[in-house]
Amino acid sequence: MLNVLTEKLSSYLEPKEVAKVERAYRYSEQCHRGQMRQSGDPYITHPLAVANILADMHMDHESLMAALLHDVIEDTGVTKGQISRRFGRTVADLVDGVSKLTEIEFESKAEQQAESFQKMTLAMSRDIRVVLVKLADRLHNMRTLGVLAPAKRRRIARETLDIYAPIAQRLGINDIRLEFEDLGFAAMYPLRHQRLREAMKAARKNRKEIIAEIHQAIEMRLENESFPALVKGREKHLWSIYKKMRTKKKSFRDIMDVFAFRLVVDDADDCYRTLGMMHNIFKPVPGEFKDYIAIPKSNGYQSLHTVLVGMHGVVIEVQIRTKEMERMANYGIAAHWEYKTGSQNVDGNQRRANRWVQGLLEMQKQAGDSLEFLEHVKADLFPDEVYVFTPKGTIVELPSGATAVDFAYSVHTGIGDSCIACRVDGELTPLSEQLQSGQKIEIITAEGAQPNPNWLNFVITAKARSAIRHFLKNQQHDESVDLGKRLLDQALANLGTQYNQLKKSQIKRLLKETGASTFEYVLQQIGLGNRVPFAVANLLVPANKREVADGKKNNTLPVVIDASGGLLLHYGRCCHPIPGDPILGHISPGKGLVIHYESCRNLKEIRSNPEKCMPLTWSTVVKGEFPVEIKVEVTPERGFIAALASRITEEDATIEHISVNEKDSFTSIVDVVLTVRDRIHLADIMRRARSLKPVRRIYRVRNK
Repeated sequence: MLNVLTEKLSSYLEPKEVAKVERAYRYSEQCHRGQMRQSGDPYITHPLAVANILADMHMDHESLMAALLHDVIEDTGVTKGQISRRFGRTVADLVDGVSKLTEIEFESKAEQQAESFQKMTLAMSRDIRVVLVKLADRLHNMRTLGVLAPAKRRRIARETLDIYAPIAQRLGINDIRLEFEDLGFAAMYPLRHQRLREAMKAARKNRKEIIAEIHQAIEMRLENESFPALVKGREKHLWSIYKKMRTKKKSFRDIMDVFAFRLVVDDADDCYRTLGMMHNIFKPVPGEFKDYIAIPKSNGYQSLHTVLVGMHGVVIEVQIRTKEMERMANYGIAAHWEYKTGSQNVDGNQRRANRWVQGLLEMQKQAGDSLEFLEHVKADLFPDEVYVFTPKGTIVELPSGATAVDFAYSVHTGIGDSCIACRVDGELTPLSEQLQSGQKIEIITAEGAQPNPNWLNFVITAKARSAIRHFLKNQQHDESVDLGKRLLDQALANLGTQYNQLKKSQIKRLLKETGASTFEYVLQQIGLGNRVPFAVANLLVPANKREVADGKKNNTLPVVIDASGGLLLHYGRCCHPIPGDPILGHISPGKGLVIHYESCRNLKEIRSNPEKCMPLTWSTVVKGEFPVEIKVEVTPERGFIAALASRITEEDATIEHISVNEKDSFTSIVDVVLTVRDRIHLADIMRRARSLKPVRRIYRVRNK
């Protein structure tokens, strides 16, 4: 078994490197002795098969040693330290990065999978070869899925199609991606796979003559021009046919009506000359030409793509690339280790892969847990890209459907966080508009600006999504701690003390009573409405010291409201309180502080309960726009709604909602929800509206 591997390695590795790989094999065989796979084969056949896959990719000797040893830590008593002493630290790190987490008990299989992937990502950030060994390991497991139970087969196939095939595509390893997708398709949907394969065989027979005719026409033209090029008919991939049939709702015949060819030439200049010849032989389809040589895909893929209309009106897809580009398309990042000297393209591909892995690492730091991280990674594995320009002309690659906010975060997290608007090709454009290739994007930022939670409805890059969530989490934490302090201070005032007079002994006793890890966590829970401030105050102040405060209960200062809204400040939609109104508040679990008009009937049951309802007051510097509801009784008259809207907007207010209902045959009620700054602003608007001739009465809705 070892002889086949040794023969492959001898063709490109030094004899001393081959000897190291053989030594790793012998050690692995010894460690796994007596262990069997579910197929009944000796366990060593698996690491040997993984090493053979990497040898076909011409990987270096350290990767091959790691492949042979990759299950030793997980399945035997050998430690990372022992591998490090025998084979070096680099090999030990690679093996550890590939090994799954086995010591920790997980709540679910999904969490275990997510934790394993998170650990592999951290190892990838140090050495990209970790993921190549992992892909080879997964490929052999997929090839031997047949011996497993159907449910387990489907689970592994789904994981492969969702995560590992897109990773192989992102790293440009097309050969492995295609095999992952074929094997995954066969395991997930065996009957559909079989039917589609039979349909492919039948279609292939019917297409032979047309393919031969197109092939001959292309070769003859190249021969007449004395132009050396290899012409290949490109077989369509079963999984991609199935996906197109589902997503584009096309029949099998519609998809098979497209004929695909690949032309492999000597250098990049020849690619463009060949493209010209193809456009001379057959008519090109407008808008279908893509130049991935000038602007490579994010995984380093380079090629010219064009779509032509050939004889008999058949559609022909043509890819034109060099031999080196062909090798890069098949092996991607793995091709880096094929070269001893290295070329610019290979180095660029390595840089792209490293940039992607560093992006994963940044997401991993911001994610709340491993499952959230895995969700971000899945969102990031997009097969299609758009290419846009910065104002200085730098190309930025983004997934298809990306917006200006995605662009801002791809440039720098700080730019994304402070983004307020954008210009696309010099025109002000909504942040939510999807970008198109070739556009020039300019982001407008403002000091003190913050990410908008609504951005999560349209951003699609994992980096933008994780950065926005990270910011909002931190903001919510800071806001809830601050609100918790203010609410606790108010509760402590009823007991004759203040927040800043608390002693360490009181806080220690509170933590012991509540089982909380930190005082900050208790404050956060108060701010979120998950703990009652009076209950916490009672734990902090002993009973024998509360009598002193009895005379001071009426002197409790109200909590000052100094923001128009936030993650933990909500305004009752029932009564629409605005600055200047007398207000009360109550804590809602998970929401924070909900602010109502003082006489709002929704507070009727809790108004006299100081544990549930608390006095509030507006800050003198509060700013913002607050919704308020007014009703206008009018004599129906043509053009009145336009006149009313004009009066409101002239007073610098925004109408959010307007509706008209008939009260009787002589009177209509106009219901308006608008945004105002405060009571004075509202009074000015109502005075202007009252001066309109048809208005009989105008009043504010307060839910009393």
